[in-house]
Amino acid sequence: MNIIVTGGAGFIGSNFIFYMLKAHPDYRIVCVDKLTYAGNLSTLKSVLDNPQFRFIKVDICDRPAIYQLFEEEHPDVVVNFAAESHVDRSIENPEIFLQTNIIGTAVLMDACRKYGIKRYHQVSTDEVYGDLPLDRPDLFFTETTPIHASSPYSSSKAAADLLVQAYHRTYKLPVTISRCSNNYGPYHFPEKLIPLMIANALNNKPLPVYGEGVNVRDWLYVEDHCRAIDLIIHKGREGEVYNVGGHNEMRNIDIVKLICKELGKPESLIIHVQDRKGHDMRYAIDPTKIHNELGWLPETKFADGIKKTIRWYLDNRTWWETILSGEYKNYYEQMYGKRGLHA
Repeated sequence: MNIIVTGGAGFIGSNFIFYMLKAHPDYRIVCVDKLTYAGNLSTLKSVLDNPQFRFIKVDICDRPAIYQLFEEEHPDVVVNFAAESHVDRSIENPEIFLQTNIIGTAVLMDACRKYGIKRYHQVSTDEVYGDLPLDRPDLFFTETTPIHASSPYSSSKAAADLLVQAYHRTYKLPVTISRCSNNYGPYHFPEKLIPLMIANALNNKPLPVYGEGVNVRDWLYVEDHCRAIDLIIHKGREGEVYNVGGHNEMRNIDIVKLICKELGKPESLIIHVQDRKGHDMRYAIDPTKIHNELGWLPETKFADGIKKTIRWYLDNRTWWETILSGEYKNYYEQMYGKRGLHA
């Protein structure tokens, strides 16, 4: 099996590559990443010498380069993680989200149509459903919940999902879509809630919390997510959407307090800042469909997963400190000359 993984130098994409190389050592994994601010080649350092792995620096919107890659690799499966994903950035600059998340998806699927593919898998988000009220804990997102996106980010992901479904209906492209809840775990870029709070707490810096911090998210350990995608690309039904959730609902403020407790830091570091525009109140996924059809359940309890995650950041300070300093951006240039990676 030859699999192209786009966005593979990012958080979830890199964890998926590690998971697949371990679970399927006979598979060839080709990582495509533009190496924007959130892409970090040093994350993939441990697999760069693996003969079953190839890295190529390419923008998924670059149609000629993507077509050339398909001609070279003849992939069986494409898993698209490549996306601009930070809500705050989408509020400040929506255009790049539309370009990468919609046009990039179209380019990949056109390549799949042109060169043939066994499966195109779109990694999406529960944010396409909008949010749920805090006073209705009985409500959950299902695959039939209407799309009701709140931010330019989630709107661009929703548009991509609709495009994927249209390519399936119009062109019979063999597709699947997964919509996941908030992931956490190793190699999470330190602009998102959990890694930002860990890094700031370790440096005794303020811990900024939007509003009162009562917004609720459903947290999914990243390896559980990777296992779900592995099942979907092998056994999922073509044309179907699968919700992937962790059954771990937590308020943001409680996450931050838990991190303080685990690190022995005072809660006085917490500061409340002006709330995000259009801030969704609650996300909660019902993963019944993927459990019934594919037998998937999250294996990592949040209490265990957050401890593992904090321990990883303690043991890998150099990784996130080079990001905070900006030095990580130089890693590609260092590795390019050393290893002759394809540009």
